Amino acid sequence: MAKIDGLFKLMKQQGASDLHISSGAPPILRQHGEIEKLNYPPLTNEQAKALLFEILNEEQRAQFEATHDLDFAYELPGIARFRGNILESYRGIAGVFRIIPSTILSADELNLPAGIRKMCNLKKGLVLVTGPTGSGKSTTLAAMIDLINSTRREHILTLEDPLEFIHENKMSLLNQRQIGQHTLSFAAALKGALREDPDVILVGEMRDLETISLAMTAAETGHLVYGTLHTNSAPKTIDRIIDAFPKDAQEQVRTMLGESLKGVICQQLMKTADGKGRIAAHEILIGNAAVANLIREGKTFQIPSIMQTAKGEGMQLMDQRILELLKEKKITPEEAYRCAVEKRSFEQFLPKQDGNKP
Repeated sequence: MAKIDGLFKLMKQQGASDLHISSGAPPILRQHGEIEKLNYPPLTNEQAKALLFEILNEEQRAQFEATHDLDFAYELPGIARFRGNILESYRGIAGVFRIIPSTILSADELNLPAGIRKMCNLKKGLVLVTGPTGSGKSTTLAAMIDLINSTRREHILTLEDPLEFIHENKMSLLNQRQIGQHTLSFAAALKGALREDPDVILVGEMRDLETISLAMTAAETGHLVYGTLHTNSAPKTIDRIIDAFPKDAQEQVRTMLGESLKGVICQQLMKTADGKGRIAAHEILIGNAAVANLIREGKTFQIPSIMQTAKGEGMQLMDQRILELLKEKKITPEEAYRCAVEKRSFEQFLPKQDGNKP
């Protein structure tokens, strides 16, 4: 058994989300959002490389030696799958592994709000799930795909780098493709997808202009397309997509996006009040007629005011959800303030500082 497998087992036992292997440091786990050093001596570059290379095949080793970067997935049977990244740094080689739970959490288990479930009933259009790295986007998307898989007879095609959650066929047929292994790129896979009779397409990352453009075309031509971006609010997500295009094409893109965008889910993970876990807070935008008009007219800055008043449609701003979690005592005032967009409105909940104390 590979020595690093012992660290993966420890990671699973401790409920950690990430494992860091770095030259010059002991192995480190991330638990509930914070890093914890394990009781090991610091690893030399040679030790770190030996640990990391023992789970790579020859092709992966050659790719890393050539580029000094490698994304891949690794499975430890009976324990979990892991998303790995290996990099070269100032002190030497380093690797980061994110655990992918072996069971897909359902929409009910994640307590997904009605606004998100509504986006699983669509027949066509573009839905974006956004948030910083490590905010649980993959978990939310897996639950959404699982809900469709459990309730609809569709052909679902996922394009991922690397493959994370592995879905079984339920009512739907699923084909999952890993970029680099089963196809050259997101763009190449999307071009092919339009000839593969999919009803639902998941694009693991919309990283470049060609991929964004092809995803929008797929959504316009009658497919339901889910994609991810690293943005931290719904209006910024729309701006990011439009700004990816040349200036002379942006007006046409606004028209296309106004027509095809059906929803944006922006999420972040917050520490729970008991300190024993994390809870997701969602900002939800649903692409209704009013939102479509603002996108076409280039007035995305007015979208939050629509979201604030359209709770009945399933919309909510991030700060509205944070306030609900605070009132339900699921998070602390300090955590609410840390994660809020408009921090001033959360200052009133912070403990009062005693000015007489030294």
